[in-house]
Amino acid sequence: MKVNEHSHLLEGVRYVASPNADERPAAAAPELVVIHCISVPPGEYGGAGVEQLFTNALDPAAHRFYREVCALRVSAHLFIRRDGEVVQFVPFDRRAWHCGVSSYRGRERCNDFSIGIELEGRDDDAFEAAQYARLRAVLGALFDAYPTLGIERVAGHSDIAPGRKTDPGRFFDWHFMPGLARP
Repeated sequence: MKVNEHSHLLEGVRYVASPNADERPAAAAPELVVIHCISVPPGEYGGAGVEQLFTNALDPAAHRFYREVCALRVSAHLFIRRDGEVVQFVPFDRRAWHCGVSSYRGRERCNDFSIGIELEGRDDDAFEAAQYARLRAVLGALFDAYPTLGIERVAGHSDIAPGRKTDPGRFFDWHFMPGLARP
């Protein structure tokens, strides 16, 4: 797995452009990877809900939950499905809208300097081996492509927005990659 240095996209993964992104602040480079989890609707895996949410295409009449979230304008750089498929929504040199109000080591506005990776799942459910294998490969590609990133710069959404967010949750195995430990 490799990041294309011109497009800032992972080679060999499906790209679906999200309108919910913009330019990073001047001179801001990726310095943090934030791990999230998501399922849309909650607890349902394998459907088109996450892709529709990140592309503003949810039909509020299709599911009760969609009425609650269809007006949100959110995205992440990557989404890793339960079977390990990776979908990219935002190039890594652009700012995805995945953190909300957040702080990392005293620095506010984590969207400005982070890469967001969503795992298909819930914070009260275990993740699949295929997701961990793909996440390892993705992190390796990101560390190779961006020297400002490293194993010590991976955090959960709950770490940068404590009290507000709980993902990736207590079932996320922080030891899935040698050297990675919970911040």
